[in-house]
Amino acid sequence: MTRLNKPLRREVLVGGRSYTLTIDPEGMKLARKGRRKGVQLGWREIVSGDAGLARALQASLEAAR
Repeated sequence: MTRLNKPLRREVLVGGRSYTLTIDPEGMKLARKGRRKGVQLGWREIVSGDAGLARALQASLEAAR
């Protein structure tokens, strides 16, 4: 199997909108195409089952800005 050494980017359509999915050695990020901010999850969060908790925390931090 090929090791993930550098970011891998793919475009995905969600609800008729274009998003960029970036997968790298630290985790993955999904952002609207042309935007920098998006949802980011680390591999440890996903593997440990804390992905939902991490996403909720990230959303609450963004709402506080």
